[in-house]
Amino acid sequence: EVQLVESGGGLVQAGESLRLSCAVSGFTFDDYAIGWFRQIPGKASEGVSEGVSCIGSSDGRTYYGDSVKGRFTISSDNAKNTVYLQMNALKPEDTGVYYCAAKLETYPYCSGRSMWSPAFSGYWGQGTQVTVSS
Repeated sequence: EVQLVESGGGLVQAGESLRLSCAVSGFTFDDYAIGWFRQIPGKASEGVSEGVSCIGSSDGRTYYGDSVKGRFTISSDNAKNTVYLQMNALKPEDTGVYYCAAKLETYPYCSGRSMWSPAFSGYWGQGTQVTVSS
């Protein structure tokens, strides 16, 4: 059974930090890029989400959205099949439900310049809420 389980969300004040974790099982970790998407508050019913960051399969390529560059860091622990998203200097506009997603990389869908569209993710976690108060 494929599972992606997120944890680490919560309520923090602006300027503080959180670390999200995405523990995966049920597929070969090294074959998949893992990404984080965030659902935009007020647009959940429209299914609008934003690609935040991703890490490529096996070689550690990373991508960051413009709004999080310099503040967020993605990393993976292959021994634990877990991807982390360290979020520093959080802002109120970072508020949202964060989902991790897996994409089979038959092509480098996670590159330094882009990540795949959420519509093309293979597997999804259940999401974790991040709320940043001002």
